[in-house]
Amino acid sequence: MSSDRTIEYIDTPDALNKLAGAIASETWIALDTEFLRERTYRPELCLLQISAGDILACVDPLALDNIDSLLDVIYQPSITKVLHAAGQDLEIFYWLRGSVPDNLFDTQIAAPLLGYQEQIGYGNLVKEILGVDLSKAHSRADWTRRPLPAKQLDYAADDVIYLAQMYPIMQQELKSLGRQSWLDQDWKDLTDPDLYEKPAAQMWKKLRQIDKLKGPRLATAQHLAEWRELTARDRNLPRSWLLKDDVLVDLAKQMPTDEEELKHIRGLSDGLRRQHGSAITALIKKARDTKPEDLIIPPRKVKLSAMQDASLDVLSAVAKSHAAQLRINPSILAPRKSLEDLIKGNRDTSIMQGWRGQLIGKAICQVLDGERQLSFVDGELTITE
Repeated sequence: MSSDRTIEYIDTPDALNKLAGAIASETWIALDTEFLRERTYRPELCLLQISAGDILACVDPLALDNIDSLLDVIYQPSITKVLHAAGQDLEIFYWLRGSVPDNLFDTQIAAPLLGYQEQIGYGNLVKEILGVDLSKAHSRADWTRRPLPAKQLDYAADDVIYLAQMYPIMQQELKSLGRQSWLDQDWKDLTDPDLYEKPAAQMWKKLRQIDKLKGPRLATAQHLAEWRELTARDRNLPRSWLLKDDVLVDLAKQMPTDEEELKHIRGLSDGLRRQHGSAITALIKKARDTKPEDLIIPPRKVKLSAMQDASLDVLSAVAKSHAAQLRINPSILAPRKSLEDLIKGNRDTSIMQGWRGQLIGKAICQVLDGERQLSFVDGELTITE
């Protein structure tokens, strides 16, 4: 369901430069991307949608040598970039420029402060705020297809048309509630490079059954996981295309020392063995004499005692009282796990951070520390110092 606005399809350098110049003076722009990553390590940008003022454009990066003039504008700190569930879009910008633009507004992150569900999807948020039902017909479309069908372009344009309509509404509501600054840290957190490029030396921690390995076998898995990550990144291939997790773990378990022994590793392709066999066996030999990085196994979740469970009920009541006053869902304001953390003595938890810390974290801790008392007045919970 698209609006009657005309979509500018940008597939030439002249048109791109004209678009960049036209939006450079805007105070905010709505952005979205369409991409594929099934065949590559890095997401492949296939379409970039923009709504800015009266301009609605779909930029075709596959038809252009680069989109640098447009990126120059997007990266201007003076322009607010409005996105929804921005993580994957920002990852694309990170791989294009080695950093992400700042001055961000993510409608999915802002939604809970206005009483909407946490992690709400774009379609549901559009329905809640604008009363518009969006089509899902092209959610798994091939965005490398050229020419793109008109209906597919309309679908892509919808992702910024309604984003641009929601942003002023959400901004005004946040302003009227005095909550505009509550998400400043969230916006800053989105620019952290570690979100988009994980250290290759730490990728072994994502392996299944890594906790079954010890000593040289653990060191082998750590070496191989780092090698795989760097090689996949260098060749722009999905890491699983290079070496699947279960095969990597089998290599670590069996620790073959020559290429002949590699033939007996189930799932290791002949092509990989021929191309990378010597590198793999060299890493395994090196790992034999290497002390592995310590594997820290998180402690098992300990069930709350009866008294702790009662304390959780009290803190939940405090959270619900605050949530009712603030018109925020209590499970969003004070997640159960965070309340459990506090009861167990861990104050490095989400309720003590960001906007939650400002709204309720201090009050909850004052209840825990006996600095505030609970009572009932006319049937309602009251919290007093």
